Amino acid sequence: MRDPAVRESLGDTAPAQSFSGQCALITGGASGIGLESAAQLGEAGVSRVAINGRSAARGADALAVLRRRCPQAEFVFFPGDVADWTTAQRIAAAVLDAFGRLDIFVGATGAAHAPKLFHETPAEEINPILNGFLIPPLHMTRAVLPAMRARKAGSIVLVASDAAKIATPGESVIGAAMAGIVMFVRTLAMEAKRDGIRVNALTPSIVADTQTHDRVMSAAFSGKLFAKAKAQAHLGVTLPADQAALVVFLAGAARLTGQAISANGGISAA
Repeated sequence: MRDPAVRESLGDTAPAQSFSGQCALITGGASGIGLESAAQLGEAGVSRVAINGRSAARGADALAVLRRRCPQAEFVFFPGDVADWTTAQRIAAAVLDAFGRLDIFVGATGAAHAPKLFHETPAEEINPILNGFLIPPLHMTRAVLPAMRARKAGSIVLVASDAAKIATPGESVIGAAMAGIVMFVRTLAMEAKRDGIRVNALTPSIVADTQTHDRVMSAAFSGKLFAKAKAQAHLGVTLPADQAALVVFLAGAARLTGQAISANGGISAA
């Protein structure tokens, strides 16, 4: 953050971003990047944070972690699978009823699909993969967008992956979904900027200490694939805390929109 005197000398009169009084919703917020993002947003000053996940039990566990870590913030959990449009609408309405506003939406919903070569992927698995990765962030963004447009302000951060940028064997369908998220982010950023809404994406590679990491590393094909990727992370394999720090940055970067940022320890430079 620039010193005020420096900012004045440079002609930058925009106020520094403050999260005080702001409210956030995080889908996929019961674990991994979503859970850590909820905690770091609370620590950064966001007053109220709603998290969403499919499991009520895991949601309760996440709330206990968040309330212990950030007692100064208010946390609530709304269960449901936002791949379902009706559920996404219900959760958006519940957040607005509880908070009265929504300033930040983070889409970190994952899906339990490991990389698999396309010719070995049954045709009946294609729709579930696309629905699991691509549809939830689109549904939830569409559900929260009217409230942000009404206030002429908002920040949307969607979590995709490096598969959106780097062609990787075994990620043909997953990569298609991730590329869809990134192009959605870039296009919506152009549409929504007139309403004061910023839209950005994270595109991490493998992230340690997550369910996705454990799932892909335990399978024979994807385990070998990502072991090679991890060996290229000469700056270290990233953790949820690394990705969450970027979420907080993007949530408060007042002039940054339409970007897809890869923090991956050096696995790729795309």
